[in-house]
Amino acid sequence: MSAPRGQFSSNLGFLMAAAGSAVGLGNIWGFPTNVAANGGAAFVIFYLVMAFLLAYPVLMAELTLGRHARRNMVQALRGIATGPVSKGVGTIAGFSGIVVASLILSFYAIVAGWMVAHLADPFAQLFGAGHTAEWLTGDSVSRNFTFTAIFSGLTMLIIASGVEKGIERWSTLLMPTLIILLLLLIVYVLTQPGAIKGLEAYLIPDFSKLSPQLLLSAMGQAFFSLSLGVGTMLIYGSYLSKQESLPRLGALVTLIDVGIAFTAGLLILPAMYVAQEAGTQIYSASGDLIAGPGLILQVLPALFDTMGTSGLFVAMAFFALMVIASLTSSISMLEVPVAFSIENLGLQRRPATLLMGLVIFAISSVIIFNFESLFGLVVSISTEYGQPLLGVVLCIFAGWIFRKDQLLSELKEGHPHIERTLFWKIWPWYVRIVCPLLILAAFVQTII
Repeated sequence: MSAPRGQFSSNLGFLMAAAGSAVGLGNIWGFPTNVAANGGAAFVIFYLVMAFLLAYPVLMAELTLGRHARRNMVQALRGIATGPVSKGVGTIAGFSGIVVASLILSFYAIVAGWMVAHLADPFAQLFGAGHTAEWLTGDSVSRNFTFTAIFSGLTMLIIASGVEKGIERWSTLLMPTLIILLLLLIVYVLTQPGAIKGLEAYLIPDFSKLSPQLLLSAMGQAFFSLSLGVGTMLIYGSYLSKQESLPRLGALVTLIDVGIAFTAGLLILPAMYVAQEAGTQIYSASGDLIAGPGLILQVLPALFDTMGTSGLFVAMAFFALMVIASLTSSISMLEVPVAFSIENLGLQRRPATLLMGLVIFAISSVIIFNFESLFGLVVSISTEYGQPLLGVVLCIFAGWIFRKDQLLSELKEGHPHIERTLFWKIWPWYVRIVCPLLILAAFVQTII
């Protein structure tokens, strides 16, 4: 017999969990550097538009399918299928979602492990453990394996505790902590020399850089930042009460996600220019702004080093922020295969968590021991191919296969007069036609 199904106990719990899933490492370093490389505020404007023209409608598709089915992605898509073909497609898409979510978590746990190691580094320095500090910040197989295991264990502990006592409780604790740390770091960094230049690079639009590529970059950032396409939001939707208004909650999640992404830009861009003022290189040899791991693990630690002892405490706060952002996203990804194991394999939550967690950690370990050949490949397969194609399938199921009367009935739960709203007049056809075309356009541009 499978474990009893969980449910979020409050709007706040769902919002913190869903926002936590959306707010991850990509928001903290990906969005700000995307902004800097694509015309500053010009990119921000297009990103905000795309968040509501693309990400919000697809988020609503996942939440609606999930709450209607109250099952994992495989059963949700099979449940609304109308014939053998759609049932087969739903089965394949559901299993693909589980595989893609697991692959994303397998490399995400490695990167998050780096953040945990860098969080431990200033403590080692404070206690005079120089050799340990070097090991923590060095790129070694033993370091990567150890801290991937630690981070994976933390994720498993939260998921094993269930929806209300695990996902909801920890998200409600971690998300406000993340926001407080982010704001404190912004206040500190903005007082440093060079910060105003970074603020100008972030907030002043450069419309000369407007191009179809900028639009597609903004579209991709908006879509991927909300954890769409792999069933995480579908699963979270399945834990929602029927009394909640899905359009309202979906809009709040989107607002929180873009708000935190924008706020992260107020930290990262000024911090980069503060680092440049202190003598650290922030542009590559080709003239491009340094992004990704190069930013987080080279540029910013170099900045912290110039601050003396106070830099150790700033580093602690910054990498605590990064670990929290990692953890709120990782728990949503692990919940995708765990929910399937509970509902389809009949496992209790704790053994299901242990089984799925260890399988994903095994994949992470294979990547660690074959890093050069596998890491980039897994990232590409899961995020560049898996997520957008699954996003298209979810739009097709919500727009074409889910019967319109059932769709309206589900949306009226918690929002009884929704058929009179502008949302109902636009969203059903929009998710049918516009969203799949936008996602496919971004997908084609990515692979070209």
